[in-house]
Amino acid sequence: MSDTLRDQLMGLGFKPAPKPERSNDRKPDRKPEARRDGRPGGGKPGQAGARPHQGKPGDNRPASSRPGNPGNPGNRPGTRPQGARKPRSQEEMDLAKAYAIRAQREKEERIEAERQKQEDARVRREAKAKLEVLLKDASLNVEEADIARHFPYGGKIKRIYVTAGQLKALNAGELGVVQVAGRYMLVTAEMLAQAEAIFAQAVALKVDPNAPAEEDPYADPQYQVPDDLVW
Repeated sequence: MSDTLRDQLMGLGFKPAPKPERSNDRKPDRKPEARRDGRPGGGKPGQAGARPHQGKPGDNRPASSRPGNPGNPGNRPGTRPQGARKPRSQEEMDLAKAYAIRAQREKEERIEAERQKQEDARVRREAKAKLEVLLKDASLNVEEADIARHFPYGGKIKRIYVTAGQLKALNAGELGVVQVAGRYMLVTAEMLAQAEAIFAQAVALKVDPNAPAEEDPYADPQYQVPDDLVW
């Protein structure tokens, strides 16, 4: 069609045909974005398919147990959260305090008893050592002595061999017997008194000359326990 005819048609009211769009000028159709959970999204809140509120990320508790949910018994007025301990009463607190005080006192008593035990052992060791020094050359024991003088000591019946003269002096209170280093030593009354002042437990036999004879049945040789008797 020539320009003259085109102009004539346009003058009669005809409009030129629209030009076809180029493929490069068309924008690609947008696809709905996929949700992270794999379901199609794009819906607005409140529309069908929208998920209800799930709480904080990582909160896997049921909705009824979340804070702020009226369905959770722990959110009701006047109720305690699950796992909360009931406050202790004044009586329970006083009882617990009394138990703690008694436990502390018993601990202190055990410590004091152990300390006293160790102190007594130390005193005994020192006294025995001092007694050995005192009686180093004070023994009157005679190897040829053949008279057994029995006496009670430490809950058992013990004996020491003496001569006839020593037996008479021993029964008169002029001599005495002291235990030193596991053996029984015959000593004078003066030495016996010194030994008693240092360590009284070491005195094995101390005869009171004014005491009745029946109080010491072993004083008379005729009442001596036979040597072959098994105790």
